[in-house]
Amino acid sequence: MEPFLKKFFPGVYLKMREDTKVSNYCKFDSQLLTTFTSSLYIAGLIASLFASSVTRAFGRKASILVGGTAFLAGSALGGAAFNIYMLIFGRVLLGVGIGFANQSVPLYLSEMAPPKHRGAFNIGFQVCIAIGVLSANLLNYGTQKIKGDWGWRISLAMAAAPASILTLGALFMPETPNSIIQRSNDHQEAKRMLQRVRGTADVEAELNDLIRASSISKTINHPFNKIIQRKYRPQLVMAILIPFFQQVTGINIIGLYAPVLLRTLKLGESTSLLLSAVVTGGIGTVLTITSMILVDKLGRKILFLVGGIQILVSQVIIGSIMAAELGDHGGLSQSYAYLILVLVCVYSAGFSYSWGPLAWLVPSEIFPLEIRSAGQSITVAVTLVFIFFSAQTLLAMLCHFKAGIFFFFGGWVMVMTTFMHLFLPETKNVPIEQMDKIWRQHWFWKKYVGDVDEEGKM
Repeated sequence: MEPFLKKFFPGVYLKMREDTKVSNYCKFDSQLLTTFTSSLYIAGLIASLFASSVTRAFGRKASILVGGTAFLAGSALGGAAFNIYMLIFGRVLLGVGIGFANQSVPLYLSEMAPPKHRGAFNIGFQVCIAIGVLSANLLNYGTQKIKGDWGWRISLAMAAAPASILTLGALFMPETPNSIIQRSNDHQEAKRMLQRVRGTADVEAELNDLIRASSISKTINHPFNKIIQRKYRPQLVMAILIPFFQQVTGINIIGLYAPVLLRTLKLGESTSLLLSAVVTGGIGTVLTITSMILVDKLGRKILFLVGGIQILVSQVIIGSIMAAELGDHGGLSQSYAYLILVLVCVYSAGFSYSWGPLAWLVPSEIFPLEIRSAGQSITVAVTLVFIFFSAQTLLAMLCHFKAGIFFFFGGWVMVMTTFMHLFLPETKNVPIEQMDKIWRQHWFWKKYVGDVDEEGKM
């Protein structure tokens, strides 16, 4: 929004409005602007590591409450900001909320969901994120028409609405049976909760799995030291590579800076915001719901494979058109501009049913209880580290690589699609406390975990 840029980032505003000699790819290359954007992610990274201890010691519900409270404080500061320091501090608090919520919510969902529907329940997390993106972009489209400072203030302050739902809702949520046993060893309370969430009195087999996992967990005082042991190598590799791969799909070009790209294509501010809302929100929501329906029927691997191919093809075509038609100055013809928008929609659709939701689902379900909280923290931390570096470097990369940036990320998509096909075992319908079996049966990982390890014996 121009009043926002004029108040906090006047250098960017002047380049955008007045300097016609600046390359189309370089107008938004500002270190202060990227610091504002990425301060959220570095705060989330640090918070996610603290969240591991809170989640393990006080339960999943406690971490969700901390996350919601931090969101509320951050939205209040952002909406009331009168200088850049206040603005960035508010964004840091939003980052703390992201660190705690992303660490605890996927765990909560995976532990509460029945095995045959775990994928759908967990992708519900990503569906709600997609709805949030759509809502936020539509809100921005409406508020950018408000004169003066009120437009961006309302936009930032409205983060308090979902934050309130998260915080108040968490007060009424029960703790997971896994967490009850891990923290209090109250088998009867855990059994009652299992019977309640499964809708049946016959929960002895699952309860025994939880008790066995908890007894192993209680022998572990330092889960971050434990997770680097050889027998946890498959889970550790996935906890690092899956979030890394998600960030080098190129989604941050399409999502985080979609309005920037659209304005590079000589579309107006209002049009850029509306199209950004449709591309990153509407399509994302519909296709994530599609993934929610298919993931427990088709499995995780097929969605990774098909989605990766769709992302790669759309990226290569977008890069080719921009390399051939968009120079440093001037713009694209209207027909090419809208062709790129169609391809951006194809890209967004592919990401939304594959790497978008599955990069959160798979890590949340593969860890044994003794390292589950630490493993999820590593997943969140790696995600935020690479979002941070991407936010810090993406606009500069766009300035220097120009259209080649799409081929750069396309190369990574080829690597990750091949890796997931070869090295990820299928996890659909596998009970969460029996997940160690799939690694012992995998052609590659069995040499690390062994055909049978002592703690995995039934």
